Amino acid sequence: MNLEVVTIGTELLLGFTLDTNGAGIGRALAALGIRVVRRTSVADRPVEIRDAVESALARTGAVITTGGLGPTRDDITKRIVADLYGWPLDFDETLWQALVERYRRRGRIPAESNRSQAEVPRGATVLPNQCGSAPGLWLDGPRGLTVMLPGVPLEMEHLLTDEVVPRLAARGGGSVIRSRTVRVTGIPESTLAEALGEIERDIAPLTLAYLPGLDGVDLRLTAWDLEPAEADRRLAAAAAELRVRAGEVVYGQEDEDLAALVLDAARRAGVRIALAESCTGGLLGARLTAIPGSSDVFVGGAVTYADTAKTALAGVPPSLLAARGAVSEEVAAAMAEGILKRLDADLAVAITGIAGPGGGTDDKPVGTVCFALAGGGMTASSRSILIGTRSEIRYRAAQAALFLLLKRLRLSFPGPELGRARK
Repeated sequence: MNLEVVTIGTELLLGFTLDTNGAGIGRALAALGIRVVRRTSVADRPVEIRDAVESALARTGAVITTGGLGPTRDDITKRIVADLYGWPLDFDETLWQALVERYRRRGRIPAESNRSQAEVPRGATVLPNQCGSAPGLWLDGPRGLTVMLPGVPLEMEHLLTDEVVPRLAARGGGSVIRSRTVRVTGIPESTLAEALGEIERDIAPLTLAYLPGLDGVDLRLTAWDLEPAEADRRLAAAAAELRVRAGEVVYGQEDEDLAALVLDAARRAGVRIALAESCTGGLLGARLTAIPGSSDVFVGGAVTYADTAKTALAGVPPSLLAARGAVSEEVAAAMAEGILKRLDADLAVAITGIAGPGGGTDDKPVGTVCFALAGGGMTASSRSILIGTRSEIRYRAAQAALFLLLKRLRLSFPGPELGRARK
């Protein structure tokens, strides 16, 4: 089954509201084996709404709309679609009384404008809304299937899950559309593609998408129109092949967070972690402490932004700062070793760099970041040139430091499966 989605609301086009509804519908329908072949956003204007719905029905015979079911003057979706079907609007007294009771329980009285929410296209099925005042509507007629849902994300999600998905599942043929994601970091998209070679050919009929972002590159595998067991088998095999070809740059799968994986690996190993940050300004510590239970292994850290702070908090010798500069592998190593000792940790990571937009030189351009890991009687340092805006460079630096920690922990204390967090 193919289906289109029309999200309605001028605020979507102005950029004041993100279209999370379209994404949620796509995920829910893929699990049923239903392809969303087109998503369209239109303003709260009659001509645009009618044209979008009519065109979608002509192409696929099925459309889900969100938005325009409220009581205000710009909520016109129901009237436009009913007219498209040639179905008059009837006032549903039972629906109105349920709405009145809903307001009464909240100590309120519905406005006269709310009466429009009790109007139902003749021949439509009402989809009860347990989270709001606007019911969903299911119209199945000669023009095709139109499902109208509220634009409020919480209401849309509940109606989609409780009312729409079961009805669409009954129409399905048993096949599914499923995806699996392998997460990598620390490698450019083009270099990764070269390392993977002709994998798209080797994993067919599955497809592979490269999704670059600040965390790295997500590799999303998708199985189309397969039986559930066959889809899972092929996805598992393809994901395993991706891990082999990508190698050590793989850190996780699905929506796993790198900071959570670091903490999990440290917890298994009984390792306590400390940090010394300069250009990231505490961002790395924030990533770790955002994970519940991080105090098990995260001792703490220091934001050593100024040279005086590097000396006072991490014990970096002033002479080293003068000789090598604050952004250098040598200073990063001294920061890591100093904070390791001062916080009595087992493993420490340090970051110092130039996040920009100013401050760069020919030898150390904006984006230059030096890292160091200290612990177990050894210290290793490295230097990278990161790209992006100031905030992007800082985030990428924190991500790179987390990945250094994870690789060190996995090298010293390997787990049974790469990228899988264990509670």
